[in-house]
Amino acid sequence: MTSARRQERSVIVTGGTRGIGRGIAELFARRGDAVLLTGRDEENARAVADGLSRATGARVAGLGVDLREPEAIERMAAEAGRLHGGIDVLCANAGIFPGKPLRELTPGDVDEVLDVNLRGGILCVRACLPALERAGRGRVVLTSSITGPVTGYAGWSHYGASKAGQLGFLRGAALELAPYGITVNAVLPGNVRTEGLAELGEEYLRGMTAAIPLGRLGETSDIAAAVFFLASGEAGFITGQTLTVDGGQTLPESLDALAPPVSGAGQG
Repeated sequence: MTSARRQERSVIVTGGTRGIGRGIAELFARRGDAVLLTGRDEENARAVADGLSRATGARVAGLGVDLREPEAIERMAAEAGRLHGGIDVLCANAGIFPGKPLRELTPGDVDEVLDVNLRGGILCVRACLPALERAGRGRVVLTSSITGPVTGYAGWSHYGASKAGQLGFLRGAALELAPYGITVNAVLPGNVRTEGLAELGEEYLRGMTAAIPLGRLGETSDIAAAVFFLASGEAGFITGQTLTVDGGQTLPESLDALAPPVSGAGQG
């Protein structure tokens, strides 16, 4: 006896044109969901969506959205309803990570990162709320980071602040939306092989790989799988939680902890 095909859901993936966001959009599409992915550039968003639609056979649409503009975010929510009949899942993934030393940061630098990474995500949830409530089983999954909530990295203090701020929002939102059957959770990726990470250079990549106990950088599919789980029915009793996906990167207290253990060492 064959099982019935899983019902198509309407999914929004912000920042879905590249990197982790594109991986998330592709997985939902391959699993038969209708996806609206966004990026700052409308033409590129549509091109990526068309490619994913052809590759997966799913309904995938692209939309240009600047998360610094509340009106654009409202338009995104309305477009998802128009195209796909509502919103079941919001993957608030979009984010930027320009590096700059603290003493060189300008108010504009701080505003840009907070506006996109923190404020933009909050406004996305607010804009999608009516549709998520109507769905009766809405799912919100934020893409945060280990940087800020768990670790720090020199030159990314403003980025870390934005990602830690997401988790403060997550906990309050989870409580507020629980009566409507909406869950709110987050994934915390470690270092993942994306276009943005590649731009930091081979030396950076080698150093990051050496710090990961599993011996490799994460792939976008690793993060997408975690997001898909948190958006699933199986995760329906999980809310206000974070899932770290980092290959064990945050476990060792130093690089020495990654060395093979020496018999009897460290015993008093």
